[in-house]
Amino acid sequence: MRNKSSRFAIPYVVWMALFVVAPILLMVVYAFTSAEGGFTLESFASMGLYLDVFTRSFKLALIATAICLLIGYPMAYLMAREGRRFQRLAMALIMLPMWMNFLLRTYAWMSILENNGLLNQLFRAVGLLRLLGVDHLELIRTQGAVVLGMVYNYLPFMILPIYSVIVKLDASLLEAARDLGASSLGVFRKVIFPLSLPGVLSGVTMVFVPSVSTFAISRLLGGGKQMMLGDLIEQQFLGGAYDPNLGAAIALVMMVIVVVCMAVMTHFGEGEEQAVVL
Repeated sequence: MRNKSSRFAIPYVVWMALFVVAPILLMVVYAFTSAEGGFTLESFASMGLYLDVFTRSFKLALIATAICLLIGYPMAYLMAREGRRFQRLAMALIMLPMWMNFLLRTYAWMSILENNGLLNQLFRAVGLLRLLGVDHLELIRTQGAVVLGMVYNYLPFMILPIYSVIVKLDASLLEAARDLGASSLGVFRKVIFPLSLPGVLSGVTMVFVPSVSTFAISRLLGGGKQMMLGDLIEQQFLGGAYDPNLGAAIALVMMVIVVVCMAVMTHFGEGEEQAVVL
């Protein structure tokens, strides 16, 4: 039986080897070699020139993740507390934008935030721009626009994991906490939130990782003024400053940092879960 199961795993192993392991190994080789093919650490040494891009990427990704958590957790909690009919309706509304192409959603926000976009036209119609003495508000090509694009596109990835955990919580645990004299706030703080941490950590991971490596959102809503790591890596492979060795080194460093951050958060979550059990 074990041999039969192993045969079924062969396609999965081949797929992982070709499309996961091989690209990572290729990236490592490029990162530690020069254009001539010799071993070098020059690509890592030159990354100091792009420290502002690293800082901006992680700062905006953290801000977007925090906003998604602040918005997503209450929404997920509300969904889990309501009836099945409301849950199905809310789930449909959350998933509906995701049926549309990612780039189309981002282009839609461009038309909303442009200098002559929908928001500026609305502000002009109500007299807000005249009151401020400006022709338009600079809503696009800013860090705020990039964060807005991240939150809009990645918010469902925060809501769904948290909701899936909270909705499965055993109601008897909550009843027992109330019977022991805990208030509604106490039940949430000592039972619901600690037990929902696996969903929170999954949501944080699913939002932070694509946010820190995004390039389409930063290019379209940032207008090229808010370069992030994804833009920088793409520039090394496809742009005029063609340098795949540097691009691979940046991607490798970013991957290591993200893995370390995820490991720290996972360890923190395990500690909280053990505290609840005790």
